[in-house]
Amino acid sequence: MDSILVTGGTGLIGKKLCELLRKKGYNVGVLSRNQHTKPNNYYWNTETLYIDAKAIVEADYIIHLAGEGIADKRWTPQRKKDLINSRVKTANLLFEKVKELNPNLKGFIAASGIGYYGATTSEKIYEENDAGGEDFISEICKVWEKASLQFDAINIRTVIFRTGVVLAKEGGALEKLSKPIKLGFGAPIGSGEQYMPWIHVDDLCNMYLEAIENSEIRGIYNAVAPEHITNKTLTKIIAKRLNKPLWLPNIPAFVMKLILGKMAIILLEGSRVSSNKIMATGFKFKFPTLKEALDH
Repeated sequence: MDSILVTGGTGLIGKKLCELLRKKGYNVGVLSRNQHTKPNNYYWNTETLYIDAKAIVEADYIIHLAGEGIADKRWTPQRKKDLINSRVKTANLLFEKVKELNPNLKGFIAASGIGYYGATTSEKIYEENDAGGEDFISEICKVWEKASLQFDAINIRTVIFRTGVVLAKEGGALEKLSKPIKLGFGAPIGSGEQYMPWIHVDDLCNMYLEAIENSEIRGIYNAVAPEHITNKTLTKIIAKRLNKPLWLPNIPAFVMKLILGKMAIILLEGSRVSSNKIMATGFKFKFPTLKEALDH
């Protein structure tokens, strides 16, 4: 079986994806920033521009998920630099090492975000060929994708998934959304009319697997479920599943801005995003609706 090298393999998506790939019989290696690594883990250091050469030489595919969490900390000027560097510098390092050590790599598959279209609420349903936004979240995605598309320029099949809010049983967005509802303090955010394009973590991992196994998949795809849900609807459905009442008024936008600063925009704004392109490849969602996702 082919060997897959994964960056960001210890994150929510990375762990699930590595588990899936191993079940399918692939040889999976993970790049780690810790030198005392486990078997099949390889050391890399983006500051010193070092990657264990064996990791690159043996890889048939690279899946690039590394990047600091967009919503983990307030967006100070330094934090903004860190968010970009954690994505771009890592992709650049991988590119240089692949050119040097493994120019016949079969494929490079990378993450991006639906933030590419900008944090905006509109009636438009965004598709992959639409122009990007003009705000910071869009800037991150633009430079992230530009770094990944270097592989395509040297004829290595490149796939980029613009990912929505990832829902998983443990960790991630669903846990954060559910916690105040469980405590009896849940409420829609801002107007509640902003859309929240989402995807079940299993569907996302299966999408990466499909990108490995279907050589016709190439280019940029939105990784979101086909169902369009607003923040208000999402909050109500989660509360219903938890048998918890929603009695508070919407959380005002100014409160979110006081708590989160400029980062609040990613919660207060959101438009619909199309999944038609990935479905046209034959990909089938296991969880196309939020009800099915939450049941699981």
